[in-house]
Amino acid sequence: MAIFDPKAKVIAGYQRTIDEKKKAVLKCYDEIGRLYYGQYKDMSVDVTKDINSRCEAVSTLQKEIRDLELKILFEKGLKVCSNCGKENMLAYAFCFGCGTKFPDGEEENKEVKETSTPVVEVAATEETIEIEEEADTEASEDATEETVEEAAEEEKKDAEA
Repeated sequence: MAIFDPKAKVIAGYQRTIDEKKKAVLKCYDEIGRLYYGQYKDMSVDVTKDINSRCEAVSTLQKEIRDLELKILFEKGLKVCSNCGKENMLAYAFCFGCGTKFPDGEEENKEVKETSTPVVEVAATEETIEIEEEADTEASEDATEETVEEAAEEEKKDAEA
């Protein structure tokens, strides 16, 4: 048995990326909560667009996590049945759990390879998402501050009238 397993390194890279994406999902959840609470505190502030963008980011990250988990299974020589969700060996033509026929191996391998993304590229994408999220957060904070200032000015005008 070899001391160094190249597949283990690839799997570890995928797992690190999954962990980073899970942290990004939690960060989005926190931001959604803060935005929603801010809207609760000041009903004149509409943060629906910001909340929706965070929700879309969560959906995208969760899809990427699922894809990476499938890649890890593929590296381990396994595939998941689309009918029952049971893990099966790549060589199986039918699911061990429910008997559903798998697509031809060549088509499935081609599909996995087409969606396969190098770990370095995925990590760069994660940095891009964080940068975009920081810009969105700063923009939403600026918009919230402007809205608060506008509301204060309107209250002053109402008090004067």
